[in-house]
Amino acid sequence: MHPGAAQIAPGAMADRQDLVSRAIQDRFRCPQDFVGFTLRQEPPSTKDDAPLNGRSAGSGRSGLEGLRAAGDFFTGYESLSNVVNGDGEFRLPFDPNEVIDSLRLERYWRAPYRRSDRLLKDIYYWLRPLTNQSIRRGIQKFRARNWRKAKFPRWPVDTTVENICENLLLLALQVKGVERIPFVWFWPSGARACVTMTHDVETETGRDFCGDLMSIDDAFGIKASFQIVPEDRYTVSAQFLDMLRRRGFEIGVQDLNHDGRLFDSREGFLRRVQDINRYGREYGARGFRAGVLYRNPEWYDALEFSFDMSMPNVAHFDPQGGGCCTVMPYFIGNVLELPVTTTQDYTLFHLLNQHSIDLWKTQTELILRKHGLVSFIIHPDYVIDPKPNYVYRELLGYLRTLRENENVWFALPTAIDHWWRARSKMLVVPYGGSYRIEGEGAKHAVLAFAKNVNGRLEYEFPARTT
Repeated sequence: MHPGAAQIAPGAMADRQDLVSRAIQDRFRCPQDFVGFTLRQEPPSTKDDAPLNGRSAGSGRSGLEGLRAAGDFFTGYESLSNVVNGDGEFRLPFDPNEVIDSLRLERYWRAPYRRSDRLLKDIYYWLRPLTNQSIRRGIQKFRARNWRKAKFPRWPVDTTVENICENLLLLALQVKGVERIPFVWFWPSGARACVTMTHDVETETGRDFCGDLMSIDDAFGIKASFQIVPEDRYTVSAQFLDMLRRRGFEIGVQDLNHDGRLFDSREGFLRRVQDINRYGREYGARGFRAGVLYRNPEWYDALEFSFDMSMPNVAHFDPQGGGCCTVMPYFIGNVLELPVTTTQDYTLFHLLNQHSIDLWKTQTELILRKHGLVSFIIHPDYVIDPKPNYVYRELLGYLRTLRENENVWFALPTAIDHWWRARSKMLVVPYGGSYRIEGEGAKHAVLAFAKNVNGRLEYEFPARTT
């Protein structure tokens, strides 16, 4: 189990010292003595305040409302600062790790939402063979018609997890009475944020356009990961896979046959995942993505992949709602999750009816503020026609300008996986009156300091210690 791994089984609610320390360590990798202070948890005042569906709050809307209340509580530094007593101890009505796990694992969305979604999905896939693309788009638009009314997760980017962690570190600064806390910066070489491009290949037409799409990417100096559907959709030849590798692009496995049934039952999933894992070995793929972004992170222990890319940040338009509410990678057991943090091209073009990069730019700027992962899904199937093709080229031009003007790391998913795993094991230790970072890959890491500036967390980079 990685030090930052989300705990699949909720722990017992009790007084303990790790309530804040795990949440802070997960994100910041700072010395334990800065965050190892006493925490005493107070029970929620009513069951409607409990943050987790299926545990404290039973099920139903009370769990979601309780989670929103918990998220709001932890994202307000002023409210947090009021819970500190004179002995350096503070009381919390919620376990912050439980709240974060509920968000990142979408536990708040399980019941009754999954039951209703399952029924609608069954009807949709039963009727799908009788419909054409125009009818399917109409159904999808009808389902998403009330998306503007959804208050949670927050559109167009939800950073509730980041807000919680930042405010808890602010609280640690207050309790410890220090001016700043050292930590391992989020990205190698001090990069402000990270950008990754992925292409999900869904049809034979899309597969045949992959060569042209690689040429477009190369013209802007960007490499991408191509997620391949192994069965039924199209033929996957060794020559096709070799072409992707030879040109410096990456290969991931996308579902088994993209029929929307992967997570219908545990038994069916375990049967299919044997073939999915086999294709991963055959393709030399370290990453997985589920078709249509259907997901159940509680079952990821059966995946023999290093990372997954199926969890959306905000899922207002996806067949499976919810959202992980974070723009940072995180562990689900031994699988690293690289969340999808921007709107898919299909959603932009066909559900929102937008043919501009304005939304993508807005989302990117919001993610940059949190120093997060900007991840895109662009389907070769949907950027063949001139109009969407032009929009995609415009996006690549914007990203190229971003790379030229900002210290942003452009990386393939496997490189991000390698970095985040290495970072999760790094330690900040005292050294010569300051600190240094130890651990494999530390030569690429940058020591940073977090400090409280008028109730807001700010970061600074001292001269690097050698």
